[in-house]
Amino acid sequence: MSPILALVLVLLILYIGDFISILTKAWIPSVFICATLFLAGYWTFFPQDIVARAGINSTLAVIAMYLIITNMGTLLSINDLRKQWKTVLITLSGIVGVVICCMTIGMLFFDFNTVIVAIPSLVGGIVAALIMSDGAKEAGLIDLSIFAIIIYIIQGFAGYPLTSIMLKREAMQVLNKIRAGEGQPYQLTDSQDNLALENEFNQQTMPPLLSKMSVCYNTYYFIIFRLTLVGFLAYLVTELIKPYIAVSPFILCLLFGVIASSVGFLERHPLKKANAFGFVIMILMLFVFSNLNQATPSMLFGFVIPLIVLIGCSVIGLFIFSIIMGKFLGVSLAMSFAMALTSFYGFPADYIITNEVINSVTEDEQERQLLTKHMLAPMLIGGFTSVTIVSVILAGFMVTLITPSS
Repeated sequence: MSPILALVLVLLILYIGDFISILTKAWIPSVFICATLFLAGYWTFFPQDIVARAGINSTLAVIAMYLIITNMGTLLSINDLRKQWKTVLITLSGIVGVVICCMTIGMLFFDFNTVIVAIPSLVGGIVAALIMSDGAKEAGLIDLSIFAIIIYIIQGFAGYPLTSIMLKREAMQVLNKIRAGEGQPYQLTDSQDNLALENEFNQQTMPPLLSKMSVCYNTYYFIIFRLTLVGFLAYLVTELIKPYIAVSPFILCLLFGVIASSVGFLERHPLKKANAFGFVIMILMLFVFSNLNQATPSMLFGFVIPLIVLIGCSVIGLFIFSIIMGKFLGVSLAMSFAMALTSFYGFPADYIITNEVINSVTEDEQERQLLTKHMLAPMLIGGFTSVTIVSVILAGFMVTLITPSS
């Protein structure tokens, strides 16, 4: 198979996944469709190295991880997290619940490595799943390496419908209060903040630290160079402190991304401004699915019980701990649980589901705006907190706990 044909086939699979996801309004996740098609291909006519033949190898994937995690850091700021402190606390409480339930109930059924590999994938996205998958592979645990990817793919089936139900319940409660003349809902954010953030993403300006340079010099190469430099500095610090403490470079990439954006060295979302975000995500997604080439039907069948039990434990943990914290902070049960559930999928699913729910419960434009101001910001911050920050930190820590096979 020629490299260009391999690339055509794998990109066709990615598009089919997106097409079906859009057609079903995200009820069928694109990653599930893609994984199913890749498995069908591997079990029939695909070469086992079709992704590598398309030019996506492990070295390129690692570089992409450095770039995407550093880019994630630029999306966050201390100021954003301070404004959404209730959302952050509720989301963190839900993640604590997942860890506790999986480490107690899960350990009754499965071994230590299985639970450890599953937890970051359950509360995170593609990056956390890749970290755990690579860690399991390096430890000689090929089946758990695939399990980390499978659990990332499947968990959305629990998160999507539950989130939709909770958001519809919250939306109807808010609308009933508005229509009864009881005033507007509690505003967790300000529309001006959202507008300013959107403008910051879209404007082509130099970051503050480099404001004396003309914007014409801020080329795609310069943006990507600065992003890569920050990622390299995170790697360098990791190597320097390695004799004293083992820290995943990806944790420092996230931290350095926040710092570089806060001091004005990097823009918010530099990959998007360099028109490279889609390409980097494509690399990571194809690398994820390349790990399925060692999956067999019997191996997947053996994952059914662990998937059901561990995802069930996660839902229970998220529900109990998030509603307790929400009750304490004065946030409704439905909204608390919905924010915690963002750990199952993150962006853009949290954005899509929230807008779909808002559009389904009312046709009045003013009511839609009020619901958007009430629900969208906490859903996005919840996803950023869990998937972007905590899951990466958790994966960087838990990957060191994996016990190599003897």
